[in-house]
Amino acid sequence: MASKVVQWLQSPAARDYFLSTHFWGPVANWGLPLAALADLTKNEEVISGPMTTALASYSMVFMRFAWRVQPRNYLLFACHATNATAQLVQGARFVNYWYMGGKENKETSQPAAQPIATSAEAPSMSK
Repeated sequence: MASKVVQWLQSPAARDYFLSTHFWGPVANWGLPLAALADLTKNEEVISGPMTTALASYSMVFMRFAWRVQPRNYLLFACHATNATAQLVQGARFVNYWYMGGKENKETSQPAAQPIATSAEAPSMSK
């Protein structure tokens, strides 16, 4: 099998593929799902509901496009499937935080913040 892959990589078909928009378009597009995956660890308060909805919808439309175009663009499909999944998870986090009590649960589960010392209360550094 490895020899078949090497043989294909040396063929004109491989050169045509790696120099086409069927390859470089999806490669450039991978910035969206990578950013979405990185955002999964951020605070729910900064999630934009409308933007998350728009990005999830955009990726679902282009998943269909990548599947329907001939020849099928599996790399583009994988890119948008990853982004749609990440955006749907973000959307679920947004809904949970703002509409299902996640904000209140988060506020009650966090310990009270320690008050910041003012200059009058701060110990003196001079001797």
